Amino acid sequence: MSGDWVLFAPMRMEARALRRALPPDAPLRPTGRGLTRATRAAAGHGSTGALAVAGIAGGLSPALRPGDLVVATEVRRDGPAGGEALPCPAAPMIAAALRRRGLTVHLGPVVSSHRLVDGAARDRLASTGALAVDTESAALLAGAAERPTACVRVIADVPPDRLFRPATLGRVVTAVRALPAVGPALVEWAAATTVRDVVLAAPRSFCAGVERAISVVEQALDRHGAPVYVRKQIVHNVHVIADLQRRGAVFVDELAEIPDGALTVFSAHGVAPTVRMAAADRGLPVIDATCPLVTKVHSEARRFAGRGNTVLLIGHAGHEETEGTLGEAPGRITLVEDVRDAERIEVADPDRVSYLVQTTLAVEEVAGVLDVLRRRFPALTGPSSDDICYATTNRQAALREVAADADVVLVLGSANSSNSRRLVEVTERGGTPAYLVDDVDAVDLRWLAGARTVAVTAGASAPPRLVDQTVAALAGLGADAVREHTTRTEDVRFTLPKEIRTP
Repeated sequence: MSGDWVLFAPMRMEARALRRALPPDAPLRPTGRGLTRATRAAAGHGSTGALAVAGIAGGLSPALRPGDLVVATEVRRDGPAGGEALPCPAAPMIAAALRRRGLTVHLGPVVSSHRLVDGAARDRLASTGALAVDTESAALLAGAAERPTACVRVIADVPPDRLFRPATLGRVVTAVRALPAVGPALVEWAAATTVRDVVLAAPRSFCAGVERAISVVEQALDRHGAPVYVRKQIVHNVHVIADLQRRGAVFVDELAEIPDGALTVFSAHGVAPTVRMAAADRGLPVIDATCPLVTKVHSEARRFAGRGNTVLLIGHAGHEETEGTLGEAPGRITLVEDVRDAERIEVADPDRVSYLVQTTLAVEEVAGVLDVLRRRFPALTGPSSDDICYATTNRQAALREVAADADVVLVLGSANSSNSRRLVEVTERGGTPAYLVDDVDAVDLRWLAGARTVAVTAGASAPPRLVDQTVAALAGLGADAVREHTTRTEDVRFTLPKEIRTP
């Protein structure tokens, strides 16, 4: 645990509740209630490395319930002399630590008032977008703009109920009972406030094939309106899928789920010929968003199989790309997942063997399998150029360089994204801990305890904004230097399908 921090608890009953779950050496300080006492308490901690506040508060939104937690994204002071809001960028990671403890957590602004508020005053503060109101946080965190800050408040009273009524006491008790779980989460936050440097691997995030696939769905929606049906996920990222669903895209697993005559998009991972024929038989209007690099692998599969060769496809079972490629020549293409498969695979004619590679694999992973296949089948032939996607290779190479000097690596990407998972594996093979997360909300503060340098990248299907959000949150842990390490500049662009191409 970092020693250079303090946890403020305005009231003694709050401090007692927090202390029950804190380690003995946790620097917990009761301050007294109100802005005046809070200002005096803060004056004694002008050089403390990190400041946190925890206690109860009044709710400003009817969506809140007694016992819910609000983790402040910023802390404001009410009134004309309030000054600028103090941001708390690490709030998403603190919220994640609290949710792991089974708590209901909301993220939003906390405002500090010079007195308890009710009625019209509470309505006025609610209109500013704040979620909770207290009488200390802004003063306790004043002047800490350059330091890590955290503010967690447990909701006691909520609108539209009046504050000053007998039932309020029971709600305060409910709120205080939730406080013990807050302390350990803030201990995790404090231990992670050692982060000082963030290194961004470049290239990262969207590749040309992903940009093309997303654009296909977006332009189909713009031209034809909702709904547009997409077989399988257009790319493997939960945020991309959610964004397109909000616009009217409907994602299905099979063509049978698509109504007759509905506009249909094939995903970036490609489909087997049987799927194309089934769509044609039903007369479905189709736009093919298959990545051109995947289309190249399909073409090679047909070419090798047409020669009478046994085709060994190096890839992962169940991935949509491998399923589509296997479908190009059923019975002539065999999946080889790893070195063990390569050692035991048997072919009818060892002199007529070819190989192909799933585009999103790691270079080292493929190299080991190929070594075995070439030893066992000296006549083995392959594609004229590497099947592994340029973007996959570039992202792995960039991350490999920055990971060597990092304490921890964060990879932004979804669990079903093959290229994102390979980034984690490449890093771990180099000896650096790496974690795959959908977004900053999934970052576990315990991964960052004691770390000084954190490297960040994103899989080829992850939106760039996820990296920006993660960097902002790391800044909230004390990171004061962000640098980008670029190994290669990507300028690849793919033409859109003719069905939506602008004349």
